[in-house]
Amino acid sequence: MKLRIFISMLFFPAVLSYGQSSETSINESLFVIPEIIVGFTNEANEGFPDTKLQTGLFVSLGHYNYSNDKEWARQLYYPKTGIGLAIIDFGNTEKIGQAFSFIPFAEFQIWEKWHLNVGMGGSYMNTLYDATDNPFNRAISTNLNWSYKSFIHYDFLQGDKIGWRFGLGYIHHSNGHTRLPNQGFNTFLASISAVIDTKPELPKTIERIDRKKTSQTYYSGRFGYGINVLSEIINTKEPVYSIAFSVGKIYNKTFKFGGGFYYRFYQHYYDYIKNDGELLEEYPLYKENPFRYATNYGLFATAELLIGHVGFEFDIGFNIHKPFYAIDWKLNEGFDYQNPAGETVVVLGELDWYYEIKRTISSRMGLKYYLIDNDKSPKHNLYLGLHINGNLGQADFTDLSLGYVHRFELRERD
Repeated sequence: MKLRIFISMLFFPAVLSYGQSSETSINESLFVIPEIIVGFTNEANEGFPDTKLQTGLFVSLGHYNYSNDKEWARQLYYPKTGIGLAIIDFGNTEKIGQAFSFIPFAEFQIWEKWHLNVGMGGSYMNTLYDATDNPFNRAISTNLNWSYKSFIHYDFLQGDKIGWRFGLGYIHHSNGHTRLPNQGFNTFLASISAVIDTKPELPKTIERIDRKKTSQTYYSGRFGYGINVLSEIINTKEPVYSIAFSVGKIYNKTFKFGGGFYYRFYQHYYDYIKNDGELLEEYPLYKENPFRYATNYGLFATAELLIGHVGFEFDIGFNIHKPFYAIDWKLNEGFDYQNPAGETVVVLGELDWYYEIKRTISSRMGLKYYLIDNDKSPKHNLYLGLHINGNLGQADFTDLSLGYVHRFELRERD
């Protein structure tokens, strides 16, 4: 039950994203974009099932943000925002199946007829890995998954109410290390879509009013509850508890930069040590203080884009202390095979240079929903966040966090 509640929170930023607009109602600025996508699914692993052409249908519902009163819209040159719903067929109904996706997005004009559409949300997959019945689809092993979409669109025909465009892009699906295997789906796609305006008299451009630049110093703290699995053998879900503190600057009420300190405790690591796991023969010191060797702490830099109530955040960090990752790596980067006698031989992962990089570098990416609109520069604000945390770029755990932000006086700058 806890897992269902936790994962269901993946969708809250999308549901609430329409709360960003205050002075312009959705009915006055609504658009609909039906989009047909085609492409090929990359093989996730050796022996991956054969696939035909991947096909899908996106229907995006959103609104324009033509307002100089919303600082984030002015700063980002009035992007479109909304929610995309999709049905995607991966080209092999029996072994790979379909995805049903729900992805909030923002679309930015990067040239006169060129647009960048990026979105992050979730998908329900109806066909999963099974060790007996579907052993070669190691891409997806859970029904609920993260989904990320990035497309470049080109307007090739513009009518009074409908604009037609081509697109090229990428979609990724994975479960954030909440169950293994988790190779994920990666697909490169082409699309054709139509932007249907319900209010075609709306301006397609607006005069951007220059204002004085502003900055605010802030400090922030958060508590997180995450879930992950240790390995395919130890494939149960256990919590990861975390706290973090950061300080930094918010520029023009839109761009947030800072740095700070994080601390994490991995229940899987602690249990492995307490249960005298097999690889502890190489690390007997861990047994003397299981709590210490099940923890991880380090420093991080953070960048966040504030769009009204919603924030999109990316962090890069440096692990000062994560000793158990040596065992984690050996368990997950190894392999097994059958010898001539029919016995299973397990080969552990080697602690090579790539291990050193992944042990050292952490990453974090996700969405936040703030209680108070960031355009109001509130002195006190609370948020809920949902993030993927990684070792370098590989998922480590997914977490839900509750955070607080305190801002100091808003100042003008040159």
